Amino acid sequence: MPDDRRETALGAGEGRRIAGLDEVGRGPWAGPVVAAAVILPRRLPARLRAALDDSKKVKPALRVELAASLLELAEVSVGRAEVAEIDALNILQASHLAMQRAFDGLAETPDAALVDGNRLPSLPCPAEALVGGDGLSLSIAAASIVAKVARDREMAELAERHPGYGWERNVGYGTAEHRSGLQRLGPCAQHRRSFKPIRLLLETV
Repeated sequence: MPDDRRETALGAGEGRRIAGLDEVGRGPWAGPVVAAAVILPRRLPARLRAALDDSKKVKPALRVELAASLLELAEVSVGRAEVAEIDALNILQASHLAMQRAFDGLAETPDAALVDGNRLPSLPCPAEALVGGDGLSLSIAAASIVAKVARDREMAELAERHPGYGWERNVGYGTAEHRSGLQRLGPCAQHRRSFKPIRLLLETV
């Protein structure tokens, strides 16, 4: 379970503002990549502290509840990179761009940042990359939940505009339902054409 030892080591208990950053949506075949930056309050409610975890390990209904609580209690910013940017830059660089945009959306520049992953985006403050950070750091776990809830909601909205791919259930991942929709309908504007399954499908049309 994540804890706040890394935030504390960076001075969070002494009033320094430590941001956790994470992104969601690197693997899907469609839709944007979404990132969040979260600075937790110095006194985090025990219920919230106990529930925060890697978003993949948290049930959907609880994720929504936690995201709403974080929006009330913490400093939160969400950033994104669009499908065209993913195709132009590659998914790693687009993920870093989304994190930079989330970071830049905070009201003031944090004193330091903790970032999920093994590479750092360009940030105007000291930063540390943590592999598996959403399972180690409370602020990164919080960011993973906020980003996941935001992206899932957007994919459900996109599913209404682009029906037939099952995005309201698979959020753009390459499930059997999504593959079936692609075979019937072909790619739409929200599909990542730089991703091999979509590229190969276009080559056979």
